[in-house]
Amino acid sequence: MKLSAPLARVTGTLLLTAFLLVALAVAVQGAFQTRASIADTFARQASIEQAQIALEELLRLQIYEESLLRGYSLTHDTFYVDQYQEAVADFDAKVAAIRTTLAAQRLDSVRLMLEQYVGLQARWRSTIAAPMLSHPDRQLLEMDKRNKFLSDYETKIVEAIRNALANTNAELARTTQTELDRSSYARTFWLLVFGLLAILFNGFRSRLYQELEEEKNTTEILQRAFRSESVPLPNCRIGSAYLSAGSHLAVGGDVFDVYRLSNSLALLLIADVSGKGVDAAVLTAFIKFTIRGIALRRRDPGAILGEFNTAFAQTVENPYLFVSMFVGVLDTDSLLLTYASAGHDSAFMRRSSGVQQLAVTGPVLGVMEEPFGTKSVIMEDGDILVLATDGLTEARKRTGEQLRETGAIDLIAAASDDPQLLADELVAQVRALGGNHPRDDLAILAIRADPPKAAPHA
Repeated sequence: MKLSAPLARVTGTLLLTAFLLVALAVAVQGAFQTRASIADTFARQASIEQAQIALEELLRLQIYEESLLRGYSLTHDTFYVDQYQEAVADFDAKVAAIRTTLAAQRLDSVRLMLEQYVGLQARWRSTIAAPMLSHPDRQLLEMDKRNKFLSDYETKIVEAIRNALANTNAELARTTQTELDRSSYARTFWLLVFGLLAILFNGFRSRLYQELEEEKNTTEILQRAFRSESVPLPNCRIGSAYLSAGSHLAVGGDVFDVYRLSNSLALLLIADVSGKGVDAAVLTAFIKFTIRGIALRRRDPGAILGEFNTAFAQTVENPYLFVSMFVGVLDTDSLLLTYASAGHDSAFMRRSSGVQQLAVTGPVLGVMEEPFGTKSVIMEDGDILVLATDGLTEARKRTGEQLRETGAIDLIAAASDDPQLLADELVAQVRALGGNHPRDDLAILAIRADPPKAAPHA
């Protein structure tokens, strides 16, 4: 079966993308392996160098022990004894550190030489140092005679250890250079692979530009269709804001609307479609104008939702799509708001006493046939109705937790009294929480009750 041209282009792009991703994954894995190997070698070198430094410290401490012993023999000052004990403790600590390094690096032959050296030092302490500490009047010449044999032997062993550690360090340096050379060759190879794939990918991309331009034009038309301009309402001030999770398409599955049904009645709508992009935007346009048409015949929000639910099931063939929606009818004279909510829990009323969440009165649309209840509330002067999509309540804090309703209430309570500033501030808060990369679209509609103030009596 022959593929259509658009499908063939898309398939070719997907294949090239897959090859590029595989090549990138292999390159990245190789880079990480090389980096890990080099890091391990550097760590081993550092450990060996620390052992070399500790070995030189052992020689210094060995000489220091002898010097302190001579000082005590000449002066009988216990200060030298205290310093001698500290030097012994430091010597033993350095030996323990070197032992740990040699065991970790599996340098068994070097470890055997170290044990010989430690054994000679222990012999020196027991046969020379201990008697001198017990009898400081003992002749130093006798100590020197007995000391020379052990010191010469210790020096030879230390030199052998020093050479072994130096050879090990040099071998590790050669290993590091080999890894660096291999990494350089691998980077050159993968650079050529990426270059060739990028050339092929660029060819396919240029052939898709025209289709993307057409989609962009469609997007702009849909954007104008589902967005609502600021419609002035008597005794009210209105603010709105929209934040798209996809920066390349300024459309999504969120829609809000303010529509004058008569001189004193206004339709308030906000809805969230389970989808993204152009397909969701097509559905939001359908929602907006269908709800308007029903509201011109019916004034009860629950009845509006019920009729739309039937139309939605008969019109939309995708069984996996559903819509949460809030529909309100506001009497701008009495400021009586009647509303119904189809699974839309992001509706709030901010009063002077605090922020309360408006109740859900029925299930989401497109799932089941059930009646939708209607509730009413009187808006007082200064009250603000805040309608949002789930991009507000599902925004995540820096800890990874969602804001949920309680977090949204806190943000609304702290926001400005002006409805437009309030909407803009909520969008800014969500953008900041998401690091300028929100995970979901967000629509905000805010209506403030603002009846004219009565003139004071003279």
